Amino acid sequence: MTSNRGCPVAGCSPSTHRQAADYHHRWLVVDASGQWLTPHVCPALSEVTTDIKMGYLVLRAPGMLRMDIPLDVIEDDDSVLRDATIGAQKIPVVDEGDLAAVWFGHVTNQACRLVKVHPEAKEIDWPV
Repeated sequence: MTSNRGCPVAGCSPSTHRQAADYHHRWLVVDASGQWLTPHVCPALSEVTTDIKMGYLVLRAPGMLRMDIPLDVIEDDDSVLRDATIGAQKIPVVDEGDLAAVWFGHVTNQACRLVKVHPEAKEIDWPV
């Protein structure tokens, strides 16, 4: 039997939802310069739990209201396209907006953004 465990937001807690593996590392949190925030740099990220419910990524953190992010939105607005840095790689990402940025800013206590890996991005070599 294969595990469905996956971590939809890189650096946050994994989900045991049956679809979680399909969304493994689809999202990540980046700092103001676009650098991926790892749990080593920002331990508070590991306290964020992820789940999948009714077409949404559901995020929870201690002391915060839950936040729902649509799973499968087609990115057709160039104004939300950015680049993020993961290790030495620059990858295209889609910014999830100001509400998600404020939510993660409260969790991490710093300016940051929740971004989704662009569907046309090349395969990412995630640092361990």
